[in-house]
Amino acid sequence: MIYMGDVERYLREESSRRTLLATLIDPANVSIENLGEIASNLEEGGADLILVGGSIGAGADLERKISAIKSKTSLPVILFPGNVDGVAAGADAILFMSLLNSGNPYWIIQAQALAAPKVKKLGIEPIPTAYLIFEPGHTTAAGWIGWVNPIPRRKPEIAIAYALAAEMLGMRWIYLEAGSGAEEPVPSAVIKSIAKLTNLGIIVGGGLRTNEQILERAEAGANIVVIGTKIEESKDIKSEVKAISTALKGTSKDL
Repeated sequence: MIYMGDVERYLREESSRRTLLATLIDPANVSIENLGEIASNLEEGGADLILVGGSIGAGADLERKISAIKSKTSLPVILFPGNVDGVAAGADAILFMSLLNSGNPYWIIQAQALAAPKVKKLGIEPIPTAYLIFEPGHTTAAGWIGWVNPIPRRKPEIAIAYALAAEMLGMRWIYLEAGSGAEEPVPSAVIKSIAKLTNLGIIVGGGLRTNEQILERAEAGANIVVIGTKIEESKDIKSEVKAISTALKGTSKDL
């Protein structure tokens, strides 16, 4: 029996109609005093969900930070764990990810085995997700820590093979990124191929700096696009998110 929780069902249903906008908050980069206001601005701007996590130091005081976020928003708050310490009470769900192109089995299955009992005990909804990092992702924090053998940008067949394997292993989502703040985002052609050849929900992040890049990935077939650095660097979060959200509403999918 395949279990799909309320959060994942919402993501599936909504992203079948339009590309959703997720905003990634790295709790290591934001003070707890500012989190509530940021979350409120994200919701008012039109974001659809909030991801919380990071590669280094994200687990410090994480439960209090999640509580601060949830106190000011009704949006789904989903953990984006960089390690076992990225699992904390209070979140609505967790991207239960396996970094498939890591050269270290810890990031493929061992961290997940260590985290699974805690996820179960806390009652956090797991969303089974394959995780792939593209060039130049090995130079970013996630790629360096995760011992990543990055997917070559000019070899889309490698990414497609991983995506097919992920689906055959029972994963239902795939997170594609080139690393936080990457110089170039994931190629649109790869997204289009994975959307055509699998039924995986596709999440795309890392290096999406312009609205044009975001819309291009949405039109290629991304179910969810993720912005993080773009928001961290913004002086007007609400307006920044609203501009992207409004643009994405024009990318309705044929049902």
